[in-house]
Amino acid sequence: MADPSEPTAAALRALSNPNRLTILRWLRDPTAHFPPQRDGDLVEDGVCVGFITKKIGLSQPAVSEHMQVLAEAGFVNSKKIRNWVFYKLDQKKVSTFLDDLKGSLVAPHAD
Repeated sequence: MADPSEPTAAALRALSNPNRLTILRWLRDPTAHFPPQRDGDLVEDGVCVGFITKKIGLSQPAVSEHMQVLAEAGFVNSKKIRNWVFYKLDQKKVSTFLDDLKGSLVAPHAD
């Protein structure tokens, strides 16, 4: 039987890496953190993995691995345009995760 807390644990593992947290912060407001792209709109399509790689200063395989972890946790969505992969924050899933986490850890107030 699957552990019902496993999705939460996987999401927390995704958030436990400082580089992934930084990337999520950047994706929250991509126009403030990345220059305009030739292919794909920063807000509508997401940010090209090449831009993320250049800004974070890690290798492209390392960034791709970080982005895969974030995608598996449901925090980002990917979209392929031409030869590039673009990543966009899924704000709704992030908010839902945070609400669920709060609900599972914070005791209800007794009136």
